[in-house]
Amino acid sequence: MATVTAPSLTVKDFKSEVHNDWCPGCGDFGIVTALQMALAKLQLAPHQVVVVSGIGCSGKTPHYMHTYGFHTLHGRVMPSVTGLKLANHKLTVIGVGGDGDAYGIGAGHFVNGGRRNLDITYLVFNNDVYALTKGQASPTIKKGMKTKSMSEASIMEALNPVALGLACGYTFVARGYALDVKHLAELIAQGIRHRGSALIDIFQTCPTYNDLHTKTWYEGKDKSQSRLLKLEETDYDPVVHHPSDSGEVSRKKAQALLKSEEDSERLPIGVFFKMEVPTYEEYLRQKGVLSEEPQATLDTIFRRDIQPLLDALA
Repeated sequence: MATVTAPSLTVKDFKSEVHNDWCPGCGDFGIVTALQMALAKLQLAPHQVVVVSGIGCSGKTPHYMHTYGFHTLHGRVMPSVTGLKLANHKLTVIGVGGDGDAYGIGAGHFVNGGRRNLDITYLVFNNDVYALTKGQASPTIKKGMKTKSMSEASIMEALNPVALGLACGYTFVARGYALDVKHLAELIAQGIRHRGSALIDIFQTCPTYNDLHTKTWYEGKDKSQSRLLKLEETDYDPVVHHPSDSGEVSRKKAQALLKSEEDSERLPIGVFFKMEVPTYEEYLRQKGVLSEEPQATLDTIFRRDIQPLLDALA
């Protein structure tokens, strides 16, 4: 008897039919394509994945993905991600947000999300501005910089996302570039495969409001080489090989911090830090408080008799 082989999933299987209305040339297009490529590479079925977004241009991401999606409140990606993962830890849960959503209003949740080390992936679209509200300075723009959308230069110090991720306890910390789609897709796939909390900060061009960090600028058209340096093409090793060795953990975090601060000549992209340790879910399982089955299924939701509720409200 002949066996039937399930067809391989492709990028098309993760594209929704919703019209994409991002600005022409926006780096968000590259990020969504990279995410779709990563899911296809991992052969994760759409019903096994949920994408959670906050408010901002990046907030539209779930609408453009043929997966489960949840568009939550401004800065509340991590609480939603946490609830989804604990309610059904068999799901692949991916959070997406802008640099303002994640590192500004959502910073408190971002910090504690790293401390928990849930098995989730968080993609942050970092373009230095609050693009949806007309280009105000975000937490990541450098002091003294002024984009065309700002009335004056920023007078505050910039936040370093990689350093913040390391300090908060994310066990996979990486940085990508939105317009190097293949490289970014590989980083996202690695982040999803990682057992633990994965943070991927993504340099993203905003042609509408950020006229400083443009495609031409990242490509180094005014120089002899690209402004981006892929860590995997150097002798840099991000992996903590012995997590029980606190000295090695400290050295690898210090190495990642120093590398993330390099920006005079070339900006490093790739994996800065990677360490496999027990996840939050594993600790809850040991305590006997993590449900092995989802708290609800589509069958139980759609077949529930709501007549008693309607009668009570009558």
